[in-house]
Amino acid sequence: MYSPDLKQTQLPRKTLFTRFLDTVEWLGNLLPHPITLFALFCVAILISSGIAGYFGVSVIDPRPEGAAGRSADGIIHVISLLNAEGLQLIVANLVSNFTGFAPLGTVLVAMLGVAIAEHSGLLSSTMRGLVMGASRRMVTVVVIFSGIISNTAAELGYVVLIPLAAMLFHSLGRHPLAGLAAAFAGVSGGYSANLLLGTVDPLLSGITETAAQMIDPNYTVGPEVNWYFMFASTFAITIMGAFVTEKIVEPKLGKYDSHLASDDLSHDKMGTLTDLEKKGLKAAGLAVLVVSALLALTIVPADGILRNPQTGLVAGSPFLKGIVAFIFIFFAIPGFVYGKVVGTMKNDRDVINAMSLSMSSMGVYIVLVFFAAQFVAFFKWTNFGQVFAVGGADLLQSIGLTGPALFFAFILMCGFINLMIGSASAQWAITAPIFVPMLMLVGYAPETIQAAYRIGDSVTNIITPMMSYFGMILAVATRYHKNLGLGTLISIMLPYSIVFMIGWSIMFYVWVFILGIPVGPGAATYYNVAG
Repeated sequence: MYSPDLKQTQLPRKTLFTRFLDTVEWLGNLLPHPITLFALFCVAILISSGIAGYFGVSVIDPRPEGAAGRSADGIIHVISLLNAEGLQLIVANLVSNFTGFAPLGTVLVAMLGVAIAEHSGLLSSTMRGLVMGASRRMVTVVVIFSGIISNTAAELGYVVLIPLAAMLFHSLGRHPLAGLAAAFAGVSGGYSANLLLGTVDPLLSGITETAAQMIDPNYTVGPEVNWYFMFASTFAITIMGAFVTEKIVEPKLGKYDSHLASDDLSHDKMGTLTDLEKKGLKAAGLAVLVVSALLALTIVPADGILRNPQTGLVAGSPFLKGIVAFIFIFFAIPGFVYGKVVGTMKNDRDVINAMSLSMSSMGVYIVLVFFAAQFVAFFKWTNFGQVFAVGGADLLQSIGLTGPALFFAFILMCGFINLMIGSASAQWAITAPIFVPMLMLVGYAPETIQAAYRIGDSVTNIITPMMSYFGMILAVATRYHKNLGLGTLISIMLPYSIVFMIGWSIMFYVWVFILGIPVGPGAATYYNVAG
């Protein structure tokens, strides 16, 4: 017998794109934890090196005779680790691989400073002050901008800003999912853009430096090498995100139906700043000005003590080489001042406890780094990276894909890989040893390659269920639409991903190859293999 409800209970027919996303989710779920993944890669490297070494796999070294790292016979041979010498090398260097891994110390030091600012309440108050103080007309812009800025404090944007933005839009009579989407786009889609250097900068630059040294053993990559481009990208992503929110996403969502909300929505608190928090923010702002003035005295004058002692320039100076120390200072001192004013930090024990709590939360990262460091070392010792790089560079040259346009394909590929490996550091640790040397041999500098990677790594964060906070975002969204599914959330975020991918890639091309602006202080655009 016909039931009038039958049509409503039938599942909607899946589109081709929905089936594609389902496949991506299925493939991503097949992947083990990134730590396990790196452990398996280490085993795979050992076995592959034994096979390649047995068959004498090699390529001609394109570097000129006498170049650093070039063998006497001009041939790059794959070195087997599946023998006595390989075992000795692994055992003797297991600890030093870990402790000497470039991103480890820099990220931990930066996180100590961020921890003080976070646990004192400074970061949360700053974020709420930005968003809650925005005019109705500018609220979308401020939400996205705040999301991008929040990336200096790791997960704070996900935990604080995204729920806050949904509440704010709801209170203004706008669709709360539009607020959630705008904040999510800023926090995650604009992950690599920022006005300030954050913990991700030393993390990625350390991996890039290790990969670049496969071709040029003396090459160094500092945390600041993408700062110019990422600074400008902050405003570009804000504008693009605001456009998508107000012209595409919010009109598509339509008028919000409060009957779709979950039962606990009435418990939402807007969390406006108290007078004490405002006083703390003023004190923290004053601390930032004092620290900035003291730092300026060391780098602005021509004879500043933190300038390059040989050239007198900022490029290659102790200031840039020690940028992580200043990240620590710029978070720690204002954070403590704020905490002292509002009462969240009364003495040195509170500061120590904040830093200790932060380090305890870094346990998974430290374990990940241990296995990632071994993988990177094994990859370097076997010469697989150089062999793949030379082979890949030869392939690009044979098909004529060596011009700047190849970066569009590179960014797109990074975005696709990011659908299945959501961690920026995990993906770059795997792909950098291949693509950094390969594109260096084609003629591009590691700093430029890293900037392109950061675009691809960011823009698909918001449409992959493999992103670690995706489940949390879905949980927040279901408070405003209790029947919301994964596909609906992805469809809401997809316009941001498409616009960011196209707009940011074009901006990169114009910035680097048409205007010729470096991506960061002292950053090269091209690399001369001949030295």
